[in-house]
Amino acid sequence: MRIRFAAALVTFALVILSSFARGAQNDSLLHEKPEPKVQNAWYEKIQLRGYAQLRYNGLIETNPDLKCDQCDRSWGGDGGGFFFRRIRMIFSGQIHPRVFMYIQPDFASGGSNLVQIRDAYFDLGLDADNEFRVRIGQSKVPFGFENMQSSQNRLPLDRHDGMNSALPNERETGVFFYYAPKEIRKRFSYLVSSGLKGSGDYGVFGLGVYNGQGPNALDRNKNVNVVARLTYPFELPSGQIIEGSFQGYTGKYMVNKSSKLSPSQSEFQELRYGPTFVIYPQPFGIQAEYNWGRGPEYDPQTNTILDAPLDGGYVLANYMVKTNSKVFIPFVRYHYYKGGKKFEIDATRHRVKEFELGVEWQFNRNFELVTMYTISDRTFENSADPTNRQKGSLLRLQAQVNF
Repeated sequence: MRIRFAAALVTFALVILSSFARGAQNDSLLHEKPEPKVQNAWYEKIQLRGYAQLRYNGLIETNPDLKCDQCDRSWGGDGGGFFFRRIRMIFSGQIHPRVFMYIQPDFASGGSNLVQIRDAYFDLGLDADNEFRVRIGQSKVPFGFENMQSSQNRLPLDRHDGMNSALPNERETGVFFYYAPKEIRKRFSYLVSSGLKGSGDYGVFGLGVYNGQGPNALDRNKNVNVVARLTYPFELPSGQIIEGSFQGYTGKYMVNKSSKLSPSQSEFQELRYGPTFVIYPQPFGIQAEYNWGRGPEYDPQTNTILDAPLDGGYVLANYMVKTNSKVFIPFVRYHYYKGGKKFEIDATRHRVKEFELGVEWQFNRNFELVTMYTISDRTFENSADPTNRQKGSLLRLQAQVNF
C-alpha cells in the first residue's frame, strides 16, 4: 500500500514539474523576436495565362485560289474547315526586382498543331523603377504598332501585309534597349488592360540589334539588323489618348531561292521606315501606319530576284460600344502593299489591295467572337507561278477564348 502511494505521489510531482517547464518555455517564446518572413521563391512569382483562336474561313468564298499563307493557311486552296490559328500559353513574372521573365509557346504553329516557341526573353532593369531596360532573347521587334499589338487584342483577324512583310511572325532573337518613364509604362499597361487595343510596353524609345533571318532560325550571313522606334501616348485633358510613332530598321537578308530561278544574288540589303498614328477608341478610334523602303523582290520578266522599292500600309476605323458587361466593336480597314516578301520562296512579288469590314463581340472577359468580310485583290508571283493575280471575297469567323 505504501509503495503504491509513493508511486502515485512521484507521478503527481512529475506532472506538476512538467507543467511548470512547459509554462516557462511558452513564456520564453513570448519574449523571443518573431522570425523574419520568408520571401517567395522565384517560381512562386510566375503567372500563367493564355488564349486560343478557332477559325472558319469557308463561308461565301468566291475564289478558292485567293489565299494568303502568311495571314492564315486555312484561307483558300484545297484546305479549309475549322482551324486552330493560335493556342498560346504565357508564363511570365517579375522573378527579381530587376529581372522580368516572359516565355510564350504556341501549340498551333503552322496550322499543324505543332509546338513552337514564340517568345522567350528576359528584361534586365538598369534602375530601381525599371525605366531603363535591356531585353535579351527572342521577342517582338519594335517596328510597327500592329506588329507589336497582340493577336489577342487586334481587331482584324490578320496583320496587314504592308509592315508585317518586314518581320515573319514579328519576332527575332537579339538584344533590345527600352526606355519609358514610370508613369508612361503605367499608361501603356492601361491601354491594354482597359480593352483600348494598345500595343503593349515597348518603351517610349527602343533600340535593338537582332539576327535578321526570322524567329527560331539561325543567322545565315553574320550580319545583325538594327531597329529604332520612338513613340509617345499623349493624354488630353478630356481623357482621350493619342499616340504617334516613327520607326525604322536596316540590315541584310539571305533569300531562299528555288531551282527554277535564274542565277542571281542571294543576299540583299533592306531598309524600311515609316510613321504610326493612333486615336484610341473612346469611343471612336483610328489607326494608320505606312512604311517605305527597299528589299528583294521577284521579277517575272527576267526570272530573277532584284533589289526593288516597296511601300504599304493601312488605315483602320473602329467604334467601341459598351452595354452592361458586353462590348461591341465594329471596324473597317483598308490596306495596301507593293513589294516582295523576303521570307517567301524567291522573295515572292506581291501586290495587295484589301478591304475588310468586321465586328468584334466581347460577350465576357473570357469569350470573344469576330465576324469579318474580306474583299481582296492579290498578286503573288514567283518562279513557280510567274503570272498569278487573284480576286475574290469571303466571310471569316473566329472564336477566341481568353484564360
